[in-house]
Amino acid sequence: MKALTYSTYGSADVLELTDLPTPHPGSDSVLVKVKAASINPVDYKAREGYLRRVLDTVFPAVPGWDVAGVVVRPGLDTPEFAAGDEVLAYARKDVISGGTLAEYVEVPVRTAARKPEGLSFEAAAALPLTGLTALQTVRRAGVSAGQTVLIHAAAGGVGSFAVQLAVLAGARVIGTASEPNHGYLRSLGAEPVAYGDGLVDAARALAPEGFDVILDFVGGDAMDMVPQLLREGGMVASITDPRARDTYGGQYVWVRPHSEQLAELAQLAAEGTLKVEIADVFELDHAAEAYRRLETGHVRGKLVVRV
Repeated sequence: MKALTYSTYGSADVLELTDLPTPHPGSDSVLVKVKAASINPVDYKAREGYLRRVLDTVFPAVPGWDVAGVVVRPGLDTPEFAAGDEVLAYARKDVISGGTLAEYVEVPVRTAARKPEGLSFEAAAALPLTGLTALQTVRRAGVSAGQTVLIHAAAGGVGSFAVQLAVLAGARVIGTASEPNHGYLRSLGAEPVAYGDGLVDAARALAPEGFDVILDFVGGDAMDMVPQLLREGGMVASITDPRARDTYGGQYVWVRPHSEQLAELAQLAAEGTLKVEIADVFELDHAAEAYRRLETGHVRGKLVVRV
């Protein structure tokens, strides 16, 4: 099969399209013919070696954890799925190796959900990692109706889903973003605040008594601002900075595969309740270029690779 691979840590220049053996499904996995995959910043951080203390890498490694496709061969004990089922998955495994930027991928059933009718393969592939990260952060922070929630990096891949999920929960949402993304945040139901000097004052002007919940999807200065913005008894959650847990008694979230939650997100997207923003679609033989674009840090929405 054709697959995007890398055989050493490094920049996007180490990526190449190669031929690999088609994988066999394990007893609790299914072999999926990939229709679309999406890419995420964690992919290139892994490729650059930053996850070596968290996950082992087996070379040649195929990047990618997000996938949508069709089951072609079930494993020995996978009653959840049959050949021909259309699925999506956050197909993260215990090692970095057989990823989703390939013609076929082995998918553990615990990571997969059925793709609803009416949801394109491209939109389905764009959903898993960022959608699950947003959902699990929103729920672990206890976001509920009537709360005032501040979301940092609200126009990003995770943040835009978190805005929508918090609004669906009945919260009032204020989101930080650059000026060009303020209209986009309003379309999702959030009140925008610009990054940079004056952010604390601008946010407190909108929420003078402080925020019930702060969700951090950017790190850096966001945690430094918590004492000035979080009301007494409030909750902070972060996917980037363990100070949310260790200093402020909140939540530090490392997203987990979760088939039931993924099915829930997919249904919301199929109904149009959850908007999936796709910035661009690339073919597999141009996937390295997709990573180069992602690494500029100036992409709103997901980059999808069609296989």
